[in-house]
Amino acid sequence: MGCFCFEQRRERRSGLLFAVILGVLGPLAIAGCERAAATSGPPAPPKVTVGRPEVRTIVDEDEYGGWLRAAKTVEVRSRVRGHIDKVHFLDGDFVDKGQLLFELDPRPFQVQIDESIAAANALKAQQNAAEKELARNRELARKGAVTQQELEKSEADSLAFAARYNAALQQAERFKLDLQYARITAPISGRVGRALLTEGNLVNAGGADPLLATIVSTDPIHVSFTIDERALQRYQRLRADQAARESPEPPVGDGAAPAPPRPSIRDRRLAFRFALDSDEGFPHEGLIDFTENQVDSTTGTIEVRGITENSSGTLVAGSRVRVRVAVGDPYSALVVPDTAILSDQERRYLLVVNADNVVSRYDIQPGRLLDDGFRIVRPASGNAQPLGNEDRIITLGLQRARVNYPVEPIEALRAEANPAARESPTQDTSPSAATKAAR
Repeated sequence: MGCFCFEQRRERRSGLLFAVILGVLGPLAIAGCERAAATSGPPAPPKVTVGRPEVRTIVDEDEYGGWLRAAKTVEVRSRVRGHIDKVHFLDGDFVDKGQLLFELDPRPFQVQIDESIAAANALKAQQNAAEKELARNRELARKGAVTQQELEKSEADSLAFAARYNAALQQAERFKLDLQYARITAPISGRVGRALLTEGNLVNAGGADPLLATIVSTDPIHVSFTIDERALQRYQRLRADQAARESPEPPVGDGAAPAPPRPSIRDRRLAFRFALDSDEGFPHEGLIDFTENQVDSTTGTIEVRGITENSSGTLVAGSRVRVRVAVGDPYSALVVPDTAILSDQERRYLLVVNADNVVSRYDIQPGRLLDDGFRIVRPASGNAQPLGNEDRIITLGLQRARVNYPVEPIEALRAEANPAARESPTQDTSPSAATKAAR
């Protein structure tokens, strides 16, 4: 009986405790539900960065690998035999045309000159004596005192001594020329290499002409590269079409004027751009001035050469370069950041934000990637309207945008909308007027 009463009292205490908890927490739970109901609704549209396509003047270019080559290369050799007395340059110096490089011992050459002059003086004295003898014999011949044979011998002796005297003078001049050759000067201006022979060495000891040094010209400098046979044929067709547009059709018939001569590659003044491996973009310019006269049958390529200024001397012969040659005429094209282009299997597309900030898909045909990270785009078939430079495309936050859903667009500067533009400077896509190269 006592146990039963104890159980009833425990149940009453539990019920009372539950009632107290419900009375305290019940209003709080109801208030929380009302607050959640008050704040519930559609989520805020995601924020994305948008930019606008750009219209640029584009010139299509082909890129090739090439190398720098000195316009002039001279091997410095001695024309005479002798010992090197002094070297007048340091290895790697820039030298001017006519600057003294090597000097041979001049004393042997001076001795030869003195001996030749002495021999010429002796022959001159004999010539004078022969001329006096000839004058006496002529006078005696008129009187019949000498025979005709003696007179002719006197004339021959006079002519012989005169000839020997002139030969001795020429010998002296040759030795004087050898003395000049003993001073070896730079035939061109440029950078000289190391001296292969130094003071004390005997030059031309065995009759050979040993190499003393090498000089390469630095300004202007040549840019050589090779193009394949198909590219050459394509360029020829482009030039033929351009010439046909620029000149009218020639008259046909007997009175037709002869066709004008084809201008040479130098006269066309075709511009190109090139860059060293350490350059950003293609900062250097030049003019194509030569092409080989035949295609190499083993490689199917032909060598093309350009010329460019190098007054600063920063371009070194033998360096590898990247060359871009303009192909065709300039045209207007629409470009967008390459990072804004998405792919769906074989299709490429952009996400466009309309006036209501709703995202739509725009299919494109991607073109060439430019140096600053922008890519040429063309509309794909099936688009309702063309893409213009006033449209807004999503450039950043592409993963947060969904087609047919609204977004919160944030206008950005061009460099902010294109991560590639922040990493590399903008490069001009059309070659400017080429620098004067020919001197």
